[in-house]
Amino acid sequence: MARAPVLPVLLCLAVLALAGGADARRKMVGVYELKRGDFSVKMTNWGATIMSILVPDSKGNLADVVLGKDTLAEYVTDNSAFGPLNGRVAQRMARSRFVLDGKVYHTYINDGRNSIHGGHRGFSKVIWTVKEYVAGDDSPYITLYYRSFDGEQGRKNDLDVYATYQLTGPYELSIRTNATALNKATPVNFLQHVYLNLGGEGSGDILGHTLQLSASRYTPMDEELLPSSGRVDPVAGTNYDFRTPTPIGARIRKVKGGKVYGYDINYVIDWEGMRKVAVARDGKSGRALELWANQPAIQLYTGNFLNHTQAKGGKLYEQYDGFCLETQAYPDAVNHPEFPSVTVRPGQVYKHDMLYKFSF
Repeated sequence: MARAPVLPVLLCLAVLALAGGADARRKMVGVYELKRGDFSVKMTNWGATIMSILVPDSKGNLADVVLGKDTLAEYVTDNSAFGPLNGRVAQRMARSRFVLDGKVYHTYINDGRNSIHGGHRGFSKVIWTVKEYVAGDDSPYITLYYRSFDGEQGRKNDLDVYATYQLTGPYELSIRTNATALNKATPVNFLQHVYLNLGGEGSGDILGHTLQLSASRYTPMDEELLPSSGRVDPVAGTNYDFRTPTPIGARIRKVKGGKVYGYDINYVIDWEGMRKVAVARDGKSGRALELWANQPAIQLYTGNFLNHTQAKGGKLYEQYDGFCLETQAYPDAVNHPEFPSVTVRPGQVYKHDMLYKFSF
């Protein structure tokens, strides 16, 4: 197996200080490409962020199906969560607090009265160490590492985190993450926050995409997008039912994600283990995506808050120009003992695997 030299596109910066600490300042931020034929994925070790996925359509025309930015500097300053791995506790946490083993912990508030995606300096705002980068192979991959320290953003316990991104087959991107609690119990919930448009980023809205979810239940959200009731309700007979292929836009004006129209809702995935959780398709291009994962839940977000958002190539993204399929644990599970636990204890290993299978 040929091991490619790491030749990142370097970002020199004062911005490295954002990651904090002398060790972080000695790290370099780069862009790394995984390529297999005409299928390619570009990512950066800033926030373990997927920057682009290039996929052909039914006529062989290539397009980038991931929304994002043009430069590394823009990703560093971006607050739109274009493509990063979010953690240590992704999604919203009510009142930015939780109780673990009888002790109350407070985290950083960055979403109204609550925290979201790990606080203002979650995993999306740190420099990950490139442990291994193999480009010249049939299954190219990159493995990233981050040590989340005790007390970071109010979370307790040192946590060792690894994330491997690999092209495991024709038009297949595998993401394998794991985290080990080293000395104290801690809540853990990761998600990859990729905005997708199978027609190609910047090609318009995704309302005509069809979507099917392997989910017969969902967790109703309040206006703060928290599952405050703790209920898990059936989707049957509601506007949240995607058990059969349905255009995303078919009922989008009948639902609200908080105070705006659109989906920003958590579904409970049927069955357990590594299984197919979603299928999305764009009829115009012929591109389709199957998403497989081993997590209990998935958040559907339809880009409700995109609004003249600076995009690649000088374009602007508007509402519904992309959608996210975020496999995850139940949101705010730290404050809901009725939900499956997200606590990882010393010596235990958290694992979150995803597989993106594209076709055309």
